[in-house]
Amino acid sequence: MLPVQPLPGYRKPARSRRLTRRQLRRMEGASLWLAMLMLLFVQPLFVEAAEQQVAHGSGQFHFLGETGRQLAPVLTTDYQVTVTGLLAETRLQQRFGNDSDQWQEGVYTFPLPENASVHAMTMTAGERVIEGEIREREQARRDYEAARQEGRQAARVDQQRPNLFTTRLANIPPGESVTVELRFQQLVSYDSGEFRLRLPTTLTPRYTPGLPQVPAQTEWTGGWATPTAEVADAHRITPPQVDGGSVAAGSHQATIAVELRTGVPVERIESPSHEIAEVRDGGAVSVRPVSDAIAMDRDFLLRWQPRRGREPAAAVFHERWQDEDYVLAMLVPGEQGQQALTWELVLVIDTSGSMAGESIRQAREALLTALDTLAPEDSFNVIQFSSQARQLFPDSVAATADNLDHARRYIRRLEANGGTEMASAIGAALRVEPAVRRADLRQVVFVTDGAVGNEQALFTQIREQLGDSRLFTVAIGSAPNRHFMRQAARFGRGTWTSIGNLSEVSSQLASLFAKMRSPALADIRVTWPDGFDTETLVPDKVGDLYLGEPMMLVARGASPEGKLDVTGSLPGARSWRRSLALDMAAPGAGIHRLWARGQVDQLLDRELSGQVEEPVREQVLDIALTHQLVTPFTSFVAIDSTPSRPVDEEFEGVAVPSLMPAGSEQQRIGYPRTATPAPLLMTSGLLGLALAGLLALFRRLREG
Repeated sequence: MLPVQPLPGYRKPARSRRLTRRQLRRMEGASLWLAMLMLLFVQPLFVEAAEQQVAHGSGQFHFLGETGRQLAPVLTTDYQVTVTGLLAETRLQQRFGNDSDQWQEGVYTFPLPENASVHAMTMTAGERVIEGEIREREQARRDYEAARQEGRQAARVDQQRPNLFTTRLANIPPGESVTVELRFQQLVSYDSGEFRLRLPTTLTPRYTPGLPQVPAQTEWTGGWATPTAEVADAHRITPPQVDGGSVAAGSHQATIAVELRTGVPVERIESPSHEIAEVRDGGAVSVRPVSDAIAMDRDFLLRWQPRRGREPAAAVFHERWQDEDYVLAMLVPGEQGQQALTWELVLVIDTSGSMAGESIRQAREALLTALDTLAPEDSFNVIQFSSQARQLFPDSVAATADNLDHARRYIRRLEANGGTEMASAIGAALRVEPAVRRADLRQVVFVTDGAVGNEQALFTQIREQLGDSRLFTVAIGSAPNRHFMRQAARFGRGTWTSIGNLSEVSSQLASLFAKMRSPALADIRVTWPDGFDTETLVPDKVGDLYLGEPMMLVARGASPEGKLDVTGSLPGARSWRRSLALDMAAPGAGIHRLWARGQVDQLLDRELSGQVEEPVREQVLDIALTHQLVTPFTSFVAIDSTPSRPVDEEFEGVAVPSLMPAGSEQQRIGYPRTATPAPLLMTSGLLGLALAGLLALFRRLREG
């Protein structure tokens, strides 16, 4: 046999370097000593961290402020609400306590009812009470900034969304507190013989789609999101949020007192959100939570029903303000009957991360309840969305037993995770082949918490893609975005409902589906007597009405005389007509604000692109300054004339957090973990890397 010749360039491998027993023992000993040294070195840092955790747990919550880690202000609020007829007037006091040893500027972004009209503001610092003034928003910002730099105490309130506002409070002294008082008005909800009042105390973190952009201005907001191409003010609508155990003892607590002066005997009062106590005194009823203070982690909801047979079918109120007459009229069309109509039902469920916890359980139960309402001749589909939309079936299918069972199994497996890319789900739900006609009614039920920041773009999409469909929204969770829910349903020619807990799913959806099965009153026309300004009616066009829903109309320009005539049409070419005598009007206060707020909303709704043209902006400014309202272009500002902070003393900008909504699995957003010392993290990380590297080398040498 010929010897095997090595290939050209071949080199004989070097002799393997294997460790001797003595070398192995030395390496193992070095590893053990390194582990012991790491334990001895890091243990004091763990002790320090534990001590800091104890300190913070006793009521000092630290966070990242404008320049570093600071004490968060202590926040307490008080709501005093008076309901007269159809209007609720609320006095909201926000008290900011500075427990640090440094001057602070507090920035607090908070929710209000989606139909609130903020019309007054005062700031109280010690014995001084400063009345707020309504100004053009940019002018208010400049005046506030000048006072802030000069050491004068100042407060400013801006509107970010119709239901989201920001209070800025400059130069809070160390160890002292400052109170901002807001007064706002809202129209009480009335539906199917039941009145409802809702006071939001926190919000669900908003998802802000789009590519990141550089902020247009540098005013610090404390928001955790950066502006995007689709949500330019993302940094203004994303306040930091924490769990209730992370704030100081007594902080983020609210006291609430409601006085009902309804004008009719009240039979039943309840709150699905809190345990309440009531005291009756003649025709007035006082209501408050049983506990002295409640955590600001959910909406406060109050419902009351008039005594049977005393439910209002119509009401008229009149106010004369600055030599102008304003009239508010309510008319309930009444029972419209049900027809045997085939139904195509598209169920859309939000499975994004903000729905994790109690919300996704409520949403799944809502969809399962909806499936039980389908008849064999109906058709349906299910769409889930988070970072993208997915359909259960390629197209709507017949409501057979097999298809319904398949849908139920699918729904029970849904979990919450990912972003809230709602536009793709709206597009999928409203997409219909023109040549296909499956049912008499095509209705979309959108189940979500509405936690998005690009509301205007979504409203525009609904308006443009709706076609012959109807869109109904179901608000889920303890603090949903009700502005989105209400407006999406309005643009979708549907209606909306709210589910705060699992026990409400059956009753609330039964009411919603009764509306959906009932023919809508459409093509509504309203004729006011001569003298009223028909160019400024609120609403300018009455939308479709469903079973039990009232018609709310506001007009100005004439005293309440003559008759208000309303006509409409029902399915089957049936006509509907009602008349309302205006001379039965009762005195009312604040009706001019309802008219002004309605005018502002209508002007802004016409701007499909979200970019407000200068003539529209000027109209909004004129209305807001005349009627003293906070809008996207006007703000309240209160400024003390006397400096309180020496100009040579520094101050810190601090973002006051909101609480995460009750039932949410998320504990915080926009804040670091309390008492997590950087030295501990850095040291343990470096030593861990060193030990891992040594062990890897040891293993390599041993195997070599």
